[in-house]
Order: sequence, then C-alpha cells, then structure tokens
Amino acid sequence: MTMNRRSVLKGMAAGGLALAGGPFASAGKAFAAREKELNILCWEGYNSAQVLDPFRKSTGATVKAESLTNDPTMINRLRAGETNVWDLINVNNPWARKIMYPEKLIKPLPRATFEPYFDKMLPQFKPPYKWAMDDSGKDLLGMCQRFGPYSFVVNTKKISRKTAEEVGWDLFNDPKLSGKYGILESDDWNVFGLFVVAGIDPFKKHTPEEMAKFEETAKRVFKGAKLIGDIAAMNQALISGEIDLHLTGGTYSVSPARADGYPEMRGITPLKGPMAGGKGGIAWIEVTSLVNNPQLSPLAETFLKYVQQPEVAHTVAFAEGTFNPVAQMGNPDCFKLFSKKELDAIQWDSLEEEMARSVEYDIVPDYDQALDLMTAAKRVRG
Repeated sequence: MTMNRRSVLKGMAAGGLALAGGPFASAGKAFAAREKELNILCWEGYNSAQVLDPFRKSTGATVKAESLTNDPTMINRLRAGETNVWDLINVNNPWARKIMYPEKLIKPLPRATFEPYFDKMLPQFKPPYKWAMDDSGKDLLGMCQRFGPYSFVVNTKKISRKTAEEVGWDLFNDPKLSGKYGILESDDWNVFGLFVVAGIDPFKKHTPEEMAKFEETAKRVFKGAKLIGDIAAMNQALISGEIDLHLTGGTYSVSPARADGYPEMRGITPLKGPMAGGKGGIAWIEVTSLVNNPQLSPLAETFLKYVQQPEVAHTVAFAEGTFNPVAQMGNPDCFKLFSKKELDAIQWDSLEEEMARSVEYDIVPDYDQALDLMTAAKRVRG
C-alpha cells in the first residue's frame, strides 16, 4: 500500500547518535535521556497527531514518528544501522517472524504482560497468534492492530460488485478496460497484484517462464493504465469518472472516499485466484515490534499498551489518512465506539467473508527480480 505519507524525520539516519544522547554521552546519560523520548518507524496512522498528541501529553515525552511506503524499505533502514534510532517498527505480518527476529533486528515482548491483550481481540487473533510469534512458538514478537483485505477497487456504478468479484483479477486483462484503470503507487503490493493478474501465486519460487509472463503482464498493465498515483489521486479519479477501477487497493485506500459519501467506491476481494486454496484476495495484518535498540526507550512498551485501549484503538482505526478495521474491535468496549457510518466506510458488512477468501501477506521469494522487471515496465510506459 502506498499512501499520501508524511516523512517527519528526514535526516534521522545521519542523526541517529544524537538521538541516542550524542556520540560522547555516557551509557547512563543516554539511557536517562531516552526515558522521555520515543521514535516510531511505521505505516501512516501511527504518525498521526490524533494518536500521538495524547500520549505526548500524558508522558511529557518527545515522540517522533516517520511513515514510509513499504515494508522492505523500513526493514532495510534497520539493517543499515538504524536500530540505534528507532524504538518501535510497524510493518506487515510476515516480517517480524521470518526476517527481523532471525536477523536480531527486533526483540521479544514480555509474553505474560502482552499476550492477555490478544484475548480481547477479534477471534482470528486469539493467542498464540501465528504472525505475532516466533517459529518456536515461544517468543511474542509484536502486537497486532490494523488489518484488512487488499486487492483492487472499483466504482460499482461502472462495474458491479458481483461482476468484479466473479471476474476478479482478469478485469485487468480485458482490452476493453485499457485506459479505464489506475495503478496505486505501491511497489510491494503491485508486485503481488501483477503476479495474480498473470495467474501466478506471488508467494512461491517462480520459474523462468513464470517470470517472463510476469514481465509481459507488467508491461501490458502499465501501458494500459490511465494514471499512476497515490490514494488521493486514485479516489479523485474514481469519483470524477476518469477511471472505473484501480489496482492495488482495498479498504485501506478507498475508505476515505466512502467516508466522504461515495459508498459506490468499494474494495473488492475476488472469489477465486491462483493463491493457495484457490483464494482470490490478499490480506494484510500489521505487527508492531520492539526494535533491538541497545538503548531502547522504556516508553516503547508503554506505547504498545496505550494503543490497545478501546478509545485509542478507535482513534488508530480512524486516524487521518486512511480508515481500517482493528483487531481490538473484538472488545465490545471498542466496537461500540464505531458509528454506523464508520463501519460502512471500512466495509464491515463483508469483512469476515473477504478475509476468509484472502491469503495473508507474505514474502515473495524473488521479489528483487520482480521489482526490477516492474520498474522497467514503468519506464517503458514513460
């Protein structure tokens, strides 16, 4: 998912030592300085003043958050040495378990403290929840909150929901729709989507023939796109009638348009597709983890508890930018805070069935090669 995201910590990599108390500070002074400081690397939402300002006020802390546009970029920041900058990292579900913990980029949470929160989440998150645990099932690696299906979006006045769900990703193979769709800027999700448009499961090792088909599909799909842009551009183009649909997208991207009074704009989860079990959609679940920072702020765990509170979870769900379901909606005290309009904006009416026919976001084994092919296809488009 690529969004209108704000980057408020430009240059923090260069200033990482200063954030930790300065290159000449003693360990004790550095830790003391960090008692009132918290740095979060995240998807849009957790960087919102609506979420952060009450926490700043209650703790008297300096809280800085930077949002980026995809998980691999955030993880590469940690690999490049920014574990001494960040205290929390918020990415999609497979990265904690499969990459960050094995590479010692994150550290486990105290399970006795944090696992009880999962008991109050929606049923699919009951502990021990797979994506929050390490491979051994012993260590708790992070806390879950926002989630949702994410495939593509249509204007149902132009393409009915029934047609979109039944035809699925093949809509983007239809020559009649060339020039009538957009592409949301989002490298990792577009790699997923192009594989599926090509009839290939993204989350397995691919043959040379499959990669050739991916390349051909990428060139054709990018050539046929009316426009490429961010969430605001996609929603405006849908509303104005400039496009009838776009990939990739879902509740995360279309919810602002729905909340503004355009319920005909709808995230679609196809009924079938090439993924495991014949599933047609892809879903994401965010996991927020403690960075393996040698001078980790003690406020990191405090913040993880803070965002589990019903009122704060509701704020996270409807933070400025995009609107999303949250796992905490399993708690009646949280669910009752959502208005009928808000539930409609996040497509609550079909959420359960759409998640059931989606595979969960995973890592593409040959992502770098696919990204290179996709980037070349964008260049050919001009």
